[in-house]
Amino acid sequence: MKACSFLPAATRMIYDMGLQDMLYGVTFECPSEAAGKPAVVRCLLEGHSYSSEEIDRIFSASKAQGKSLYYVDDALLQEIAPDIIFTQDVCEVCQIDTTCTAAAIAKLPKQPVLIPLTPGNLEEVFTTAVTIAGALGREEAAYSHLSGLQKRIDTITDTLRAHRSPLKRVLLMEWIEPVYNCGHWIPYQVAYAGGIDMLSNPGGDSIVTPWEKIVRYDPEVLVIAPCGFLTARAREELHLLQRKQGWDTLRAVRNGAVYLADYDLFTQPSPGTLTDGIELLAGLFHPEIFSVPLHLQHKYLPVTASALQHV
Repeated sequence: MKACSFLPAATRMIYDMGLQDMLYGVTFECPSEAAGKPAVVRCLLEGHSYSSEEIDRIFSASKAQGKSLYYVDDALLQEIAPDIIFTQDVCEVCQIDTTCTAAAIAKLPKQPVLIPLTPGNLEEVFTTAVTIAGALGREEAAYSHLSGLQKRIDTITDTLRAHRSPLKRVLLMEWIEPVYNCGHWIPYQVAYAGGIDMLSNPGGDSIVTPWEKIVRYDPEVLVIAPCGFLTARAREELHLLQRKQGWDTLRAVRNGAVYLADYDLFTQPSPGTLTDGIELLAGLFHPEIFSVPLHLQHKYLPVTASALQHV
């Protein structure tokens, strides 16, 4: 069985379930463990450094014109001759979608089976792992993997219940300029961690959110995790928020409860990374109960008022 993964989350799941021996092709953005695998999917923006605003403008223009910034290395794909390709239809901005993939494989002598992965919420992300493992003939690997993750989530919810912890009013941003709220599975992560994001869109797309609405909402905790950005990259964009009217009056800013976090804990929908994200959020929302696990402490950065002044 030869499989190609056209989205990083699927690649992450394949490695987490120990099925990487069947993986023969990946994307340019796949996890570092897959660095030795051929990159079949590329992006026209590779090697360029753009601001949040520029990236939003480029992708919006591409979408309006019906074009994709992603492309498939046809010769490499033909050489691999995969039996299965895992693709996605959740976000055409973040990764190549099934329609573009179908066009790319139409001319191949050997037609692989396309398996689109389209989770909308956290439960469906977990189900996606079963879909992947089942397609590779190893469904039991998914159940073993997911069982351990569910125990970690249950520990958090049981602890919150035992302490009768009130929900924290939270805002998790998926983009900085313009500001996007969080959608799909992320509101469920927030809830499992003991928070509530009333500006989010559970099970649906993230959308541009007016700054005035955020100021009125006045979150107790603000988590900034722009899609595709690690904390160091997100920190370069903080001035875009700092200059907005009312930033200094936000409760999260005044109380030192603003955090940058790596995108892959939230917008890379694999069960393992999202469970890590829940554990991180629990430590940020309720530090009196939870500590951020050691293996996640490099994945976030507290943003103090003094640090903001030097961005």
